[in-house]
Amino acid sequence: MIKYVEKLPTAKEFNYLTNKVGWGERKEEIVDEALKNSIYTLCVYDDDNIIGFGRIIGDKTIFLYIQDIMVIPEYQSKNIGSNIMVNILNKVDELKKINPSIRTYLGASSGKEDFYKKFGFSTRNEAGLGAGMVLF
Repeated sequence: MIKYVEKLPTAKEFNYLTNKVGWGERKEEIVDEALKNSIYTLCVYDDDNIIGFGRIIGDKTIFLYIQDIMVIPEYQSKNIGSNIMVNILNKVDELKKINPSIRTYLGASSGKEDFYKKFGFSTRNEAGLGAGMVLF
């Protein structure tokens, strides 16, 4: 039975997901620190096994960033990712009560842009904001 639970995953669960979707893993203490600084987290389970996740990070008033939308491959194309996004966007709507003009960003993995466009997202270029950038 698939269930959506607003909670922090364990570092082990998070690393399990990131490994299954091809993102590798990080030290558990780094994962724990990152997750505890999240604004909102949503775990998806099939029985007691984690199969998906998503979270929001940011400052709650000016800037939000949707991060780590993951569904393990054997559960993809079953609306689980879409349901994660619906739950996350409901939380964004709650936070918009504080500041209706809060900006919500996300970084789509290459090839996943069309998935997020279904939810009203556009590329930074399409929005006239210039390219996103990253510093490693």
